[in-house]
Amino acid sequence: MLMPKRVKRRRQHRGRMKGVATKGNNITYGSYGLVAQECAWITSNQIEAARVAMTRSIKRGGKVYIKIFPHKPVTKKPAEVRMGSGKGAPEYWVAVVKPGRVMFEIDGVTEAQAREAIRLAMHKLPIKCKFAIKEEAKGGEA
Repeated sequence: MLMPKRVKRRRQHRGRMKGVATKGNNITYGSYGLVAQECAWITSNQIEAARVAMTRSIKRGGKVYIKIFPHKPVTKKPAEVRMGSGKGAPEYWVAVVKPGRVMFEIDGVTEAQAREAIRLAMHKLPIKCKFAIKEEAKGGEA
C-alpha cells in the first residue's frame, strides 16, 4: 500500500477539488496514458488494484508508470463514538485527482495491448477516465 514515509502533520483539512489539473497533465514517460475526466480522491488500494490489472494484462511485457501518489490522510473516528473529543486517527491515504491529470502511463507495448490494459485499470477506479496517446506519437503517424 502506498503512503508517505513520514509527514509533518498527521491530520489534514479536507480541502476543495475545484478546477482542472495544471500539473501532471502531459504524458511524459510512456507512449500511452490514462487520463482522469472527473475529480476524486483515489485511495492507495485503488491505485494498487489498477496497477496490478495493467501489469497482468500486458503480462509483464512493457513498463507501467504510476504518476499519482497518495499524500493526503483521511481520518475516521471509531464506530459508536460520541461527538466531540477531537479529530479521528488517519484511516487511509488518498491522492487528489483533478480532470486532465495523467494517472498512469504505459510504454513498450502495442496500442491494442495498451488500450486493453488501460480499459481494465479504468474499471478499478471510481471516476470516468479516457485513453490518451502521447502527442509526438500522434504527430508522427498523421
